[in-house]
Amino acid sequence: MQPFRVHSGRAAVLPRANVDTDQIIPKQFLKRIERSGFGEFLFHDWRKRPDFELNRPESTGATILVAGENFGCGSSREHAPWALADYGFRAIIAPSFADIFHGNCCQNGLLPVTLTPNEVERLFSLAGNGPLALRVDLEQCEVTGPEGFHAGFTMDAYRRAMLLEGLDEIGRTLKLEASIAAYERQRDMEDVA
Repeated sequence: MQPFRVHSGRAAVLPRANVDTDQIIPKQFLKRIERSGFGEFLFHDWRKRPDFELNRPESTGATILVAGENFGCGSSREHAPWALADYGFRAIIAPSFADIFHGNCCQNGLLPVTLTPNEVERLFSLAGNGPLALRVDLEQCEVTGPEGFHAGFTMDAYRRAMLLEGLDEIGRTLKLEASIAAYERQRDMEDVA
């Protein structure tokens, strides 16, 4: 997994609340177990509409998604962050996220940033002036953008450290491999005695 420290990029805005995982990646595309190949099906049903937000020219090449509250609600499918990451998103900014979706994002190197509703509304407004460029800094826990936009955010220290190091739960455990092996050797010796 690629570490996330600081990312600058174009933002796409999706000013919709309660976007669920069925809308992010519809069920008919869940037949694979690999983490890749889902990006082309992201928001599949909505992408058919010419006026869908991600179809707009200013969303082309976006690597940051700004969305409404309760993003990622619905089923717990891990395919949703896989699809968002495979499409090219590195961070999602919203006023709130579904808990399981938030955890799945962190496990897959996709940074979920929670800002206040007013801060997200300001980003929606700034996007109305043309392409929106943002800088998301996980080291300093801040988002900056045009017209002096600056917002801090908080994140659980454990998940933050995992993202900064580019680790999932397995990678984090493997960092302790020598200590685990030493413990097992000691335990084996105690069992013999």
